[in-house]
This record gives sequence, C-alpha cells and structure tokens, in this order.
Amino acid sequence: MVLVEQNSYPLREWHFEHMQKTIIKYVTGISENTATSFQKRLHKRYNGNLTYVCKNIGFDIKHGVTNDQVLAFIDKVKSDPVYANMKQNSDSKERLESLEKHFTPSALPPTYLQYLVH
Repeated sequence: MVLVEQNSYPLREWHFEHMQKTIIKYVTGISENTATSFQKRLHKRYNGNLTYVCKNIGFDIKHGVTNDQVLAFIDKVKSDPVYANMKQNSDSKERLESLEKHFTPSALPPTYLQYLVH
C-alpha cells in the first residue's frame, strides 16, 4: 500500500516568490523622475501603501509562506550586497524597518498569529 502525502499548499513556491517581489517593490518605491502621473497614483494606492503590502504578504502567509521566511527575506535584503542600491535610500530603510516591525511576532495582530502555527 502506497501512502500519498497531501500537498495542502500546492503553490507554496509561487507565493514565496510573490512575497519577495512584493517586498522588493514596496522597499524600492517608484522613481519620481521617470514615472508618469498614472504610475505614481497607482503606486501610491497599491504598492506604496503599507496596509496593502501587509495584506498581500498576509495572503501569502495564509497560502504556505511562513512568517520566518518573511523575516529571513527582510534580513537578506538588509545584509545582501545584491540589494545594496535599496539600502542607500533613507526612505527604503524606513519602509524596510516598518515591514520588519509589522511582521515581528510581538507586533502581529491576532489574525496573523493563527497562520504562524504550522
């Protein structure tokens, strides 16, 4: 008899990549010089809004990404030389710190805590 293990999170890798892209897009921000007014408005409404970004990352946590992976990626962005251009901008540092503060276990609202138990 062969037991088949159920994959309760079939798109875990996709959600992990989506979480990474969301964090990078939020921390990087938008170029004030080259962006059109429409792009600036969309960025302000969606990608530049901490609540919207946390909601997207919370959705990824609900679908298999762990909070430890989120915090590990934030630490990677802080320390990895690949992301050095983000660390030069003071706004990027502030955004990264606000994201880290939001996803530390002591700062999580009770709705996120239920997704951390795996």
